[in-house]
Amino acid sequence: MPNKVTIWKLRNKNPLRKSYMNNNIKLEEFDALIKITVEMSRYLYPYTKKILQSKEEPEKDGFIWSDFNMRFVELVNERFNMNSIRVKKLINQPENDEILIKSLLALSLCISNQGYQKLRNFLLNF
Repeated sequence: MPNKVTIWKLRNKNPLRKSYMNNNIKLEEFDALIKITVEMSRYLYPYTKKILQSKEEPEKDGFIWSDFNMRFVELVNERFNMNSIRVKKLINQPENDEILIKSLLALSLCISNQGYQKLRNFLLNF
């Protein structure tokens, strides 16, 4: 990615967003976004681990999971097209937990040396 503006423009290619532009993402752009995500997941791993632990042990740190979940729903409501059935599934509480856990686990696995390949395979098979 040449600059941050290019990354910002790629957001508009997401069909779930309110400001969706009907353009297909190129393979090079897809790979670049995966590389950025892998690097960010390494940086955010301590936080991701804490969130997953709070889901496993709600009596200890249950507020962390609920705070994360609430923020996720806020961001989806703010940025995504709420008329889409796929978006409605993201904020539907029973399905939401499963999607969030799978996503956080996938990001947690990205910190390994093969993180890029693991995330790429996960996304291609999602």
